Amino acid sequence: MGTLEGKTALVTGGSRGIGRGIAERLAADGALVAVHYGSNQAAADETLAAIRNAGGTAFLVRTRLGEPGDAEALWAAFDEGVVEFTGTRGVDIVVNNAGVITYAPIGDTTDKEFDEAFAVNVRAPFFILQHGLFRLRDGGRIINISSATARMALPVTIAYSMTKGALNTLTHTLALELGRRGITVNAVEPGVIDTDIASWLADPQLRERAAALSAFGRIGAPADIADVVAFLASPDARWITGQTIDATGGTLHGFTL
Repeated sequence: MGTLEGKTALVTGGSRGIGRGIAERLAADGALVAVHYGSNQAAADETLAAIRNAGGTAFLVRTRLGEPGDAEALWAAFDEGVVEFTGTRGVDIVVNNAGVITYAPIGDTTDKEFDEAFAVNVRAPFFILQHGLFRLRDGGRIINISSATARMALPVTIAYSMTKGALNTLTHTLALELGRRGITVNAVEPGVIDTDIASWLADPQLRERAAALSAFGRIGAPADIADVVAFLASPDARWITGQTIDATGGTLHGFTL
């Protein structure tokens, strides 16, 4: 029996990259996983098939984040799916992973890019949690996917970095409010991870420089982050809350793209 047997999880942005790794790992540990995605149906179908082929249980939730009513629409779709599988509403694990990134220094960041980053990376998680609190069972888990850029100075991701700083604040503040219900709230800060969001890794020189930042001398993989999330979602992490976990592979300094 998996450590998450009988649990239900929601993973936003769960069809690709880090989100897909998390969704697959939580399903492998026994959870029923709601795989949220915004628009890429093919990627979502592929992730769902991978989970089911591995013996896991999951369903898809399609909602575009960063738009008015996004949290309500997401939870309505979630409720419909989870009732079909379990006959009851409720969630045990919420992973806020969905996000957008803009590569631009302050002088080149447009109003639209800035507003979109905060709408998807900050506003959406805030209201997803607000509308999810009565669904979240006591003893549940909230895990926010942040970024090492929240504490490292990387001028080319300034707007994105600001959103992740806000997510870290949401994490430790909400942990204090929900502790009385036995709910833990933590954030995970990945470093450089080999996903399509880091398209600049296609440049061999940048890839080599990025790998050299880690104490292990390599680029991170989605599974490296998924394993940390799986621990935080497990009963073994019951005494950890309000924390931002460094999951950078020992990245101790930054560099300029």
